[in-house]
Amino acid sequence: MALSALRSRLWAEDRAAQLVEFAVALPLLVLFIVGIFDFSGAFTLKQKLTNFARDAARVSAADPANDLGSAFGSGQGPASVVDAYNVVHNDLTANKMDDCGVTASNVSSSGTLTWQYTATRNSPAPCSITVTINRGYVFPANSTTPAPATCASQSVGNQTAIVSTCVSVQYKYPWRFGHVSTLLGQSTTLPAQITGVAVSMNEN
Repeated sequence: MALSALRSRLWAEDRAAQLVEFAVALPLLVLFIVGIFDFSGAFTLKQKLTNFARDAARVSAADPANDLGSAFGSGQGPASVVDAYNVVHNDLTANKMDDCGVTASNVSSSGTLTWQYTATRNSPAPCSITVTINRGYVFPANSTTPAPATCASQSVGNQTAIVSTCVSVQYKYPWRFGHVSTLLGQSTTLPAQITGVAVSMNEN
């Protein structure tokens, strides 16, 4: 009887089962926690970048457009384009964000009223930024299509064309969710950069 009672008591013990349940649930719990922090961080960054782009687009669109046919001048781009870049750079500084070492001289032009400021740094922490400014962004008056990250103009067709300034800010985001998802045997592909885009109609 004593041996039977001992066996029954051992079978009734559930502390080991709880430990196994916790071990099974732990990867999923970690995935949820990291996902919450990761995606909320990405959303916050996108909001900031969109605000930076909106501020820059408004400032640049209010500038005279008579500088756009000129050469780079100091090697930084036309004054109205440099103004947009300076707004983005100042917003990065005000928000205590790494500017990745980008300067007003890190600029290139596609020859279609579009300028890009880019910088990439691998150490001490990976950082990458691309600021695209299109002072001749065109879209149809009744368009509901958002501007792309490249700020490439839309097809107008027979519709009324709106000439504006488009600013796009792309910033590298260090995702952790993809690494953690491998704990569950899944691979996740996430965008390497978070992008904020804004358009403002040219005033001059």
